[in-house]
Amino acid sequence: MRENHTENHTIEGRNPVYEALQADLPIDKIFLSETVKKEPLGKLLRLAKEKGVVVQTVGQTKLAALTQTDGAHQGIVAVCTAVPYVGVADILRRAEERGEPPFVVIADEIADPHNLGAIIRTANACGAHGVIIPKHRSVGLTAVVAKASAGALAHTPVAKVTNLPACMDELKERGLWITGADMAGEKTLWESDLTGAVGLVVGSEGKGMSRLVREKCDFLVRIPMAGQINSLNASVAASLLLYEVLRRRMIG
Repeated sequence: MRENHTENHTIEGRNPVYEALQADLPIDKIFLSETVKKEPLGKLLRLAKEKGVVVQTVGQTKLAALTQTDGAHQGIVAVCTAVPYVGVADILRRAEERGEPPFVVIADEIADPHNLGAIIRTANACGAHGVIIPKHRSVGLTAVVAKASAGALAHTPVAKVTNLPACMDELKERGLWITGADMAGEKTLWESDLTGAVGLVVGSEGKGMSRLVREKCDFLVRIPMAGQINSLNASVAASLLLYEVLRRRMIG
């Protein structure tokens, strides 16, 4: 059963964050002040690494913006996810239960929570079975993402993986063809085969897909453009690809 949270929350202070890690609460990321000495936090940082929780060092202004207490954070704040993550196997099982070829969206290093929320919203509208994001260099399932998804986050599972290229290899072994959106694609999205079991990769807002992720794609497709600009917002590009997959599925 998936929980339906609509807001994330923070856990502030050394002992509360340590206890949250021990309790396996759905922590998305831990923010550490650049002025805090790491030696006394050795036990906490080792546990965070063991649990696979990213620790990011930030300035005091950034940390203060995250806190909800009045200076009681002791230089450390943990941000819990808006909803719990699932495993990639759960997403594939969802497709199997529906009797449909797997349809997965891979969002590579999307940093803008509004973009990720919009991608999840369109993924739901197009019948995708789930979204996969990397653990590092990507926004997590924050309250902003939940709000931008317009409720879709409660219905579309999201998996967070440590190694996205390795995950893509696993998806290929399960029969998915991985297609990435890239301006260097030889074919347009209309000319490409987006039928069957498919994984769609959308890169970050600035630099697109990372090199290793691009190399793992079976196909690269481009979105034709007739104007003066040569790129689209990440969520807009994802929407065009998602709806092309839906169109193919609807016409059989």
